[in-house]
Parts: sequence; structure tokens; C-alpha cells
Amino acid sequence: MSRAMLSMVKDDIKNNYYDQTFHGLNLDERFAEAERKIKQATTRDQLMAIVAQALLDFNDSHTFLLPPSRAARVEYGWRMQMVGDECYVIAVKEKSDAEAKGLKPGDRVLSVDGFKPTRGNFWKMLYRYYALIPSRTVRVIVQSPGDSESHQLDVSSRVQQTAQVTDWQDLFVRYLSEEWDLTHDRLFEAGSDLLVWKMPTFAVSKDHVDEIMAKARKFKTLVLDLRGNAGGSVDTLSRLVSHFFDKEIKIADLRSRKETKPQLAKKRGGGDAPFTGQLIVLVDSTSASASELFARVMQIEKRGSVVGDNTAGAVMAAKLYDHQAGVGRVLYFSASVTIADVIMTDGKSLEHAGVIPDELLRPTAADLAASGDPVLSRAAEIAGVKLSPERAGTLFPIEWKRQ
Repeated sequence: MSRAMLSMVKDDIKNNYYDQTFHGLNLDERFAEAERKIKQATTRDQLMAIVAQALLDFNDSHTFLLPPSRAARVEYGWRMQMVGDECYVIAVKEKSDAEAKGLKPGDRVLSVDGFKPTRGNFWKMLYRYYALIPSRTVRVIVQSPGDSESHQLDVSSRVQQTAQVTDWQDLFVRYLSEEWDLTHDRLFEAGSDLLVWKMPTFAVSKDHVDEIMAKARKFKTLVLDLRGNAGGSVDTLSRLVSHFFDKEIKIADLRSRKETKPQLAKKRGGGDAPFTGQLIVLVDSTSASASELFARVMQIEKRGSVVGDNTAGAVMAAKLYDHQAGVGRVLYFSASVTIADVIMTDGKSLEHAGVIPDELLRPTAADLAASGDPVLSRAAEIAGVKLSPERAGTLFPIEWKRQ
């Protein structure tokens, strides 16, 4: 069955991948090597890892295997994130084994099961733990703020049996899969001076965007918080961009095998005026795809300022190819394949590069330990509103999935 899966995803790449040179990889040799490894594999996890690696070898943020679903969901009870070039624990769930073992926000993560998290491998680590091979125990080596020595913790995860198939939305967002509601917008108002919109995803309707932007027009400054927003619909992206201009805006060119097509944000009709106030966009290492495109367009068009950390550098156009394999016991899976590169109007791609903020500002280990948010505090300061890092850190806490 795994050989059939391998053959299907190879055809997906061969027929649809945007780069017909496959980044210089020899497609036949790569997949022949994967087939040899399959012959030596002895477990389901090994087989899935081999098929998945054949796609990961392209080092492409939007080309990966969506494996067959499991009858269980694993919750680790803690979250880590890249801050600059270092990895930190940013949240620990109450009553989790992570809390019991002493893992705390602000701890610097030196290794996870022997692997050092980096900007280059971070999303692949999360893909491994949440989608490919969930683990009942994770060995993590951390260093707490103020400590000169590191310490090792073996943290147990929580396994929940479920009859439901994998939620692909969870997979795309990956590390947010333990949170309560991936589409749960949160707002904060400070008189008529400031509206903060914590937008967790672009996987929402255009009407939803219109509704919030109608509210935003009543404020002098909009802080659009895209930290943790991993993207979503390109139509929603175009709609959001259209709210900040009184003309048509070219977002980027989508460069596929056969053609180059512009992605546009058309001028809004119906008498709707654009938002003319000050715009501040907040980003971090988990801002990806549509979030990065929005932030970069605002920079290029000089429409808003971007504050925070360098973004993920995961900006491509992809398509899902659905498959099934097996007789009797059928497994359903998909391959996400990049069908176009996204070229900004400055002629550059954001893939592996990301967006560099106008004002680079990152929380320190002490900020994370104290649940402070200096980035949002700074954005409020730019808007002329006093908001301490401590107060800012209480506005949008992580909301864990309800049991």
C-alpha cells in the first residue's frame, strides 16, 4: 500500500510541480531510493515517514504528505516557538504533564528528542509530531531564564481516542492544533483611538472580513495582529487588502509551469470607503503564507508599518491532490503540491526569506516567563495609547482546546 502511495505522490509532483527541473533533484532516483527504503521498513510509522520524506526533500513549505487519518489525537500540553534564531516554550497547559514536570514559559528549548529546533527545521518538527508520527513521550532539554545549566525533561502527552478523521485545518496550522478555536477572532478597543484585531486565520469568508473592517473604520489606528496566523484563503487575502486602498492593488504574480498570473485586490465598489487610519501589522515566526503577503504588500505600498519578528518564509501557491489506496481497508490521503511560486511586485519571492519587519521587536525569555507582550505594547505606543507589556499580555492568552 505504501508503494502505491509513493507512486501516486510521485505522479502528483511530476505532473503538477511548478518547477519542471524539480530544484535540480532527479525525480526517478529520489523515489527509487524511497522504494528501496520501503522494502526495509517494518512499521506503519516508518512507511509513512518514508513517503513523507520523499516530498519533504523538495524543501518546499507547501509540498508535503497529508497522511491517512489516525483514530487518536495527541495533545502535548505545551507549545514552543522560534523567537529570532532561538526556540522558547511560550505556553504550558494547566494540569498537563508538562506543567507537572516543571516546564515553563520562557524556557529555551535546546533540543527535542535529540534535535535542535532551528528556523529551517521548525515546521518539519511540528509536522512530525502533530501529523506524521505523534509521540506519547517527548524528551526535551531546556534552559530556564537566569540558569547557567540546562536540564532534561521527559514529558508525556495525552492521547485521546476518536472516531473522527484528521482535521486538515489542524494540520495546516499544525502547532495551533491544541488550541480551542482556530477561527476565534478577538478584539481590543481603546476609545476611538485604537482597535486591535487578533486575526488567527485567513480561512474565513470575505463577509467576515467586511464586518470587522466596517468596525475598524471608526478608529484612528488599527493594529492587525497576524502573529500565529498561518494563512488561508487567497480570496480573503485579496478582500482584506482591498479595504486599505482606493484603487486596484497588485499583490503578487503567481508563476506556474505554463503561465504567470497576477493576484489582484480589486477596488471596492458599492460606496464602501477604505480604511484611512493608521495601520500597524504585527508578525512573528509563525506568521505564514497569506499573513506574509499582506504584511509585505503594506510595506511595498507604504500603507502600514510592520512590527515584530521575521516571518516564517512559507509563501507558495499549492493544490491538494486526494487519493485512496488499498483493497478492503482503504486509506485516504492527500498530497499538497506547490503549483506556483509567488513573486512580489519588487520581483522577489518570500519563500525561505520571509518578511523583515520595519521595527524588529521580539519578546525576551523574561517577557515570556512573565506573560508580557512588549510587541503589542509598542504598537499601542505608536498609536498614542498607553498599554503596558504586562497588560498587553493578558489580552489574547492562548486558549487551550476544551476537554
